[in-house]
Amino acid sequence: MQVTSLPHYDTLIIGAGMSGLAAGIRLAHFDQKVAILERHSLWGGLNSFYRQAGRSFDVGLHAMTNFAVRGTRKGPLPTIFRQLRIDWDEFALIPQRESRIQFPNAQLRFSNDLSLLESEVERNFPQQIDGFRKLCRSVRDHDDGHLNQEVLSARQRIQEHITDRLLEDMLLCPLMFYGSAREDDMDWNQFVIMFKSLFFEGFARPHEGVRKILTTLKKHYLDRGGELKMKTGVSRLIPQKGGGVMVKLDSGESLFAKKVLSSAGFVETKKLLGTDLDLSRQIGALSFVESIFCLDRMPSDLDISSTILFYSQQTDFHYRQSKNLVDYRSGIVCCPNNFADPEPLSEGMIRLTHIANHSKWVELKQKSEELYLQAKAEMIKTELDELENVLPSFRKHIVYTDTFTPSTIEHYTGHLGGAVYGSPRKRPTGEIGEKDIFLCGTDQGYLGIVGSMLSGIIMANQHALK
Repeated sequence: MQVTSLPHYDTLIIGAGMSGLAAGIRLAHFDQKVAILERHSLWGGLNSFYRQAGRSFDVGLHAMTNFAVRGTRKGPLPTIFRQLRIDWDEFALIPQRESRIQFPNAQLRFSNDLSLLESEVERNFPQQIDGFRKLCRSVRDHDDGHLNQEVLSARQRIQEHITDRLLEDMLLCPLMFYGSAREDDMDWNQFVIMFKSLFFEGFARPHEGVRKILTTLKKHYLDRGGELKMKTGVSRLIPQKGGGVMVKLDSGESLFAKKVLSSAGFVETKKLLGTDLDLSRQIGALSFVESIFCLDRMPSDLDISSTILFYSQQTDFHYRQSKNLVDYRSGIVCCPNNFADPEPLSEGMIRLTHIANHSKWVELKQKSEELYLQAKAEMIKTELDELENVLPSFRKHIVYTDTFTPSTIEHYTGHLGGAVYGSPRKRPTGEIGEKDIFLCGTDQGYLGIVGSMLSGIIMANQHALK
């Protein structure tokens, strides 16, 4: 097939998630001919939305991190608004009230004001407060925007300042749950990014949930002339000797691009290149189950006041692939009703997340759909039983339940192993060893919703605009 006969683009982007949409908007600003190729019928990737039983549900989004008030000049969120030319009010962000980290015999409250967490550490761990303040200074002084960082253990760096293992685990718990692809540790640079995003800046959420952000991004992208090709999967990437890439689609059609930005993930993108290397060790081990409980009253009426609760029922926090279908020892409880929203949501909701085992769920589903559904029902019962050790019981107020497993995550995101946070080894420069093909999104290394958008912007600036 002659490349000259193919439809030509300056840049083709694989995946219509946060990073892909942000990259597309940025490139369209500079009059590039750009198209986003999305395998599914809905945009959003890891952070999408759906309707079921007349209700709207978010996928992925518990809260948007890196919150900043209008007028803030520095930080990830103001940078995104400037780079994408989006007005502050378009995301309509509502800050959290107060969140909590709860372990046996200890808890730490935190909000979008670091002073609350600092006072909690001083009250619960008085011997560690000086070390905590030094850790905060070390985080502030670290340049997390440098793309060629040495990989260092976050635990080792924390232990230079914090000598109490319980406090160490309590600080790591929310950061790992919200972004670590590594088991039982984090890369120091990623720890810094997450520490700043959760504790220095904090949580917020649009009243309408993730749909508001995604709809805004999609509108800006299309208004600037970008093409969005839904139900358009990519089957092969073929670099051309003279430069550029032939992109073969599942439909049999082919396109040509000077550059390709892939948010599919490192291993997934390498597979599109037809590599015969064994990349199994690069597939992330961390996947999750999530259950959504709709209630006949607000969580606050049941004495559930935290916006987000990160908990461990054991003093030693374990963050690794579950040996069983689900690891009930720790988890996240998100209450979308408990943001500082002047317009209450129409229905109470609690979202519950646990670490899970992808292969066991997939094997069960392949063996029998009936056994798979039975396991989901048993999981919900066990979740509610275990949660009574952590929260006031709300089970008699549940009016509707939905749940999804790692096999669902893999199907809708394309992430092998249902690995929500992708490969444990990140590629901060976006380079994968091919001249005109680069990563953006999860496996590039910026974390969270804001991090994903920032990744798309930075990779577009670095590789498609220079």
